[in-house]
Amino acid sequence: MRFVAPYEIGVGEETLPSDLIFLNVGGRAVVPDLPGVQGVPFLTNSSILDLQDLPRHLVIVGGGYIGLEFAQMFRRFGSAVTVVEHGPQLLGHEDPDIRDAIRTILEQEGVAFRLGADCIRFEARGADIAVGVSCQTGAPEVVGSHVLLAMGRRPNTDDLGLDRAGIAVDARGVIAVDDTLQTNVPGIYALGDCNGRGAFTHTAFNDFEIVAGNLLDGGSRSLADRVPAYALYIDPPLGRVGMTEADARKAGKPFRVGLRQMTRVGRAVEKGETHGLMKVIVEEGSDLILGAAILGKDGDEAIHGIINMMNAGVTAEAYRRAMPVHPTLSELIPTILGDLGPAG
Repeated sequence: MRFVAPYEIGVGEETLPSDLIFLNVGGRAVVPDLPGVQGVPFLTNSSILDLQDLPRHLVIVGGGYIGLEFAQMFRRFGSAVTVVEHGPQLLGHEDPDIRDAIRTILEQEGVAFRLGADCIRFEARGADIAVGVSCQTGAPEVVGSHVLLAMGRRPNTDDLGLDRAGIAVDARGVIAVDDTLQTNVPGIYALGDCNGRGAFTHTAFNDFEIVAGNLLDGGSRSLADRVPAYALYIDPPLGRVGMTEADARKAGKPFRVGLRQMTRVGRAVEKGETHGLMKVIVEEGSDLILGAAILGKDGDEAIHGIINMMNAGVTAEAYRRAMPVHPTLSELIPTILGDLGPAG
């Protein structure tokens, strides 16, 4: 399937014309052009699910969300696991206190990390694979039985003939859309992983809701109204919504921060799951919640109380007056909002 003209799509020998076209073609794992990568067997987030045998030592290249989820998973299966990350930190978008807590959780389970890997390369070493990590400090390479490439994803737009339709894309193949999901060509929309507006199941479904609401129900829904939220599914999970501290600073918003370690949350103590913390960022002046992170037992569920309040535009003061149910994680959110302090 590919475009033959702006409003014509060729499917086999047939050409299908339409004034409305919706592109939702998904994405795939990035295979970067690193030295030696094509000379060794490697896994992606898809192919690793087809393994029939447990890796003796899984080397994961990429310290992002996908890489860390598989790192903990295979460590718990019994594999030795090393995560190799080019950057100086894991999860570069998260605030330092969150990513440091996540690293601690994984290190306590035996996951090893090599950060600042400045010369990632690959070489077959008998039946194993050597992954070059550092040209200056520490052991220069990690040798493992399997390699997982977890260095991001790219949209499946390469062979759609988008140029024939005049549809604008960036260097990574991401289709540019406006806040109604429409491309630069009127009547052609891009939804899901291919539009760069969130590569999650829930964002893709919300894309559909926006487009369907506007076209079928005469609505005026917009991406500008969407509060970004996601989860990192390690154990315990991270639930995230809205801005980080770095985001707020970049946006020039003055803010205060509320923090509480899970060791001081009764429900977490009761369940013996005291890893992690809860964090809320509130804008000074407007008293609106800018963002939050809940890293801990059921954090992916507890974050929804804050997601809902942010979508409704509820102030922190109004949230502070809520009467939550005891004993839950969520009951501590009003407490955190009542004890805001300066940014770290």
